[in-house]
Amino acid sequence: MVKFVTEEGLKKIKEELEHRKTTVRQEIANAIKEAKEQGDLSENAEYSEAKRQQAENEARVAELEFMLKAVTVVTRDQSTDSVQMGSKVIVHFNGSDMEFQIVGSNEASPAEMKISNESPLGKGFIGKKKGDEVEIDTPGGKVKYRILDVK
Repeated sequence: MVKFVTEEGLKKIKEELEHRKTTVRQEIANAIKEAKEQGDLSENAEYSEAKRQQAENEARVAELEFMLKAVTVVTRDQSTDSVQMGSKVIVHFNGSDMEFQIVGSNEASPAEMKISNESPLGKGFIGKKKGDEVEIDTPGGKVKYRILDVK
C-alpha cells in the first residue's frame, strides 16, 4: 500500500533513519560491549536490555527503509485554492478558529494540529475551498466546520 508524505515528512523519515543507523547503533554497540566485559551473560540484565534495544532499533531501521521505498512525496499544487495534502486549513468550529495541516497518515500528530488525509477531518477537508462548510461525522455526532482560509 502506497503511503503519501509531504516533503517535511520525507525529511523527518530520512533524519530518523540516519540517526538510528549511526548514533543509536553506536550507543547500543557500546552498551553491549560494556555488558560483555562484566562477565557471565546469562544473568546480565544490562546485556539483555541492550540486545532488546538492538532488536527494536534494527526493526525500526527496516521499517523506515521500507517506508522510503513505498512512499510517494506529495507537494502542494500552488495553482489551486482547494484543500490538498500539504495544505494548511483555517476553519471556524464551535465558536473558535483552528488551523490544521493535512499530511500523510504516518506524519499525523494531533498535538501539532497535523491531521491525516485518511482521517475523517482530512477526508472531509480535501477538495474543499475557502468559504465551504464541511460536515464531519465524529463519534460524538455530526460537526460543522467553515473553511476560512487555505494556505
